[in-house]
Amino acid sequence: MFDFRYHALSLVAVFLALMIGLLLGVAIGDRGLVSSAERNVRESLRTDVQAAQAQSAELRREVAQRKRVEQQLYPLLVEGRLAGQRIGLIGLGGLPDATIRSVRDALQETGARLTAVTVIREPLPAGVGPGSSPPAPPSNATLRRFGAQVGSTLVRPGKAPRRIPRSLLQSSSGQLNGMTAVVVYRAARDEAKPESPGTRAFELGLIDGLSTGGTQVVGVETTTTKPSQIGWFNDRRLPSVDNVDDLPGQAALVFALAGANGAYGTKDTAQALVPNAAGGPSP
Repeated sequence: MFDFRYHALSLVAVFLALMIGLLLGVAIGDRGLVSSAERNVRESLRTDVQAAQAQSAELRREVAQRKRVEQQLYPLLVEGRLAGQRIGLIGLGGLPDATIRSVRDALQETGARLTAVTVIREPLPAGVGPGSSPPAPPSNATLRRFGAQVGSTLVRPGKAPRRIPRSLLQSSSGQLNGMTAVVVYRAARDEAKPESPGTRAFELGLIDGLSTGGTQVVGVETTTTKPSQIGWFNDRRLPSVDNVDDLPGQAALVFALAGANGAYGTKDTAQALVPNAAGGPSP
């Protein structure tokens, strides 16, 4: 005959078995639910990825098609607009090869020639300026006058006088005079250096000299130039292009060299992407 303790243990065993069974059932059920949810999420993500890939492929096709159209239209847009012009490209403190290539590409079909490419050394080398071996560093006013002399020399027709010290030029190719329009690139620099005020004074004079006789001077940089120097060109009231590495920027450069005035490109400082038909900023 079973005693009470045996009966109690039996009940405990039954309840324990029920609890274990219940827990196992819940766990198995949860795994089934999780597995089903995972499958649904995976299917949803796979559908989203496939849709995104299809959209990306379509956008790439549209961009490629747009570029082909732009490349075909570009020669028609700029053909002969700068016929007979002698374009100079000047780098202040530096001039990336990619910028040179972009300017060359922009001038194709325009009838203009890139006759000179030069880089002015900055900061200015010691002793450079009017006269020889000055007893003291030249003043900012003197450096500005010197910059104006150099600039006017570059745009003066005829034989170039010997007014540009070779030490001033970091590199140079072509004929450094008779430029009928000038493209200027200004390299980034530390404006807080002690020699910066003198360099800025020289640059101001250079722009004054380059603009002699109404010569068109256009500032350029690329979409990746940091920090941007467009503000400096704007302060000088020079037309500028901030995306000369793009086809629209190259078109804007041609129109600016032809006389359009404004800031063109894709950065916040731009007034328009390209000049309008009247030669000014697009509305």
